[in-house]
Amino acid sequence: MKKADTFEFFRRLAEANPHPETELESGNTYQLLVAVVLSAQATDAGVNKATRRLFAEVETPAQMLALGEDGLKEHIKTIGLFNAKAKNVIALSQALVDQHGGEVPADRGALEQLAGVGRKTANVVMNVAFGAETFAVDTHIFRVGNRTGLTRGKTPLAVELKLEKAVPQPFRLHAHHWLILHGRYVCKARKPECWRCSVIDLCAYKPKTPAPATRSS
Repeated sequence: MKKADTFEFFRRLAEANPHPETELESGNTYQLLVAVVLSAQATDAGVNKATRRLFAEVETPAQMLALGEDGLKEHIKTIGLFNAKAKNVIALSQALVDQHGGEVPADRGALEQLAGVGRKTANVVMNVAFGAETFAVDTHIFRVGNRTGLTRGKTPLAVELKLEKAVPQPFRLHAHHWLILHGRYVCKARKPECWRCSVIDLCAYKPKTPAPATRSS
């Protein structure tokens, strides 16, 4: 996509939603980290449903360790892969206590050393909690980037690196949120709702989905 088109692409998304936010609920940086780890292969809505009661009891890594792995499982058993995720959350909580004074580090490399934390999770925490201009490429962003022609790549990392080069100011801080929300609610996986897309004329996707027919009375 041309530079001018990329700028216009994000300008329109920003105009429609000037202050996008993650849909994961949390009260502090530690809870955000836990929520993002739990969200792997799960919906934000499902994670929020499980963590509301959990986060009412647990605000710190030390409190999570006191709750214990079995106690955590009881809270998150409705989330997919909850056994492995519980093990990772306990392990990362222990590492935060032992190595970081109970605080979440504002460093992507340090975050990626924590159990269950990959590059995407680290990028989300860096962006949301610490205001870093990172691009957390999930399935929505990977799809939107390739489908629209905004940033094509065969892997999430390839798309991330192209976004890093392509996204202009003043859109870099919130770019990944706009793309996630666009992919989640408009540029959907099975049937993109092209008829209500604000960037349809900038998009390289050819088989544009027409508006559904309305029934006549």
